[in-house]
Formats: sequence, structure tokens, C-alpha cells
Amino acid sequence: MAFEAGQQRGSLVSQINVTPLVDVMLVLLVIFMVTAPIIQQGVEVNVPKVKAAALAGEEQQFVVSITRDKQLYLNDARLNTDELTQKLTAISAERPDRQVFIRADEDVPYGEVIRTMAAIKAAGIQNVGMVTAMPETTAASTAPAKRRRSRGSAR
Repeated sequence: MAFEAGQQRGSLVSQINVTPLVDVMLVLLVIFMVTAPIIQQGVEVNVPKVKAAALAGEEQQFVVSITRDKQLYLNDARLNTDELTQKLTAISAERPDRQVFIRADEDVPYGEVIRTMAAIKAAGIQNVGMVTAMPETTAASTAPAKRRRSRGSAR
């Protein structure tokens, strides 16, 4: 029991001691701060930036990533084209309506993306989507257009 100064012996303090609660919260905060960068994982790919709406997904997504140096990954597992076709054939046999997304670096040649898409189609998967990023609109990208217009109107 805790006693406050100036109170009679035998009376209880009606205040909650929050020090243990604060200690636990600070420890949890430190744990989350340390683990948050670890949670962000995956294959680093610089996807093209286009304006398009996101597709809704209800279940686990299968993403085939193509890195700048033409390495193939199914989610986070590195594979070659034949292994990719074998894995996706097994997935297609279980669920023929599965959708696979291709995440290709914008520096990957078009032919490499098409070969990967053909390997996915050869596995029996018909629903293939492409992953892109939204372009950033900044004031700097619109400034040259304004300058061109102002020069054009001065002539």
C-alpha cells in the first residue's frame, strides 16, 4: 500500500501509479522503432510512374519482380524462367483464376518483360497485371511549361 504525506495511517491513496505503464510503453516504442525498418522487405525495383488506379486484392498476391540486372523473383524467392514456370504451373493447377503481377524496373528491356509474361502465360495463368508507381507532380515540373506559355504570348 502506498501512503501520501500528511495522511493518517491506514488510509489508501486513490491515485494510480503510472510509472510502470510508462516504462512498458517506452520499451514497446523502442522495439517498434528498431523492427520497423526490418519489416520493409522485398526486391528493390524502380517501377515506371504512370497515372492508374490501384487494383483491389482480397488474397495473397503473387508478384514477379524483374530487377535492373534481369534477375527474376517470385515474391522474394529468386528463380530462373523455367523454375518460375514450374512454380506458377503448380499454383495454376490449384487455382486457375489466380492473378500474377509483374513488377519490372523501368530500365529492363521490353523484350525481357514480354519473355517473363510469356513464361507466366505458359504456366496457365491468364490474369497478368503490371505494377507501376504514381508519378510525382511538383511545381518544378510545371514551371517550364508556364515559362514556355509566357514566351509564346509575348511574341
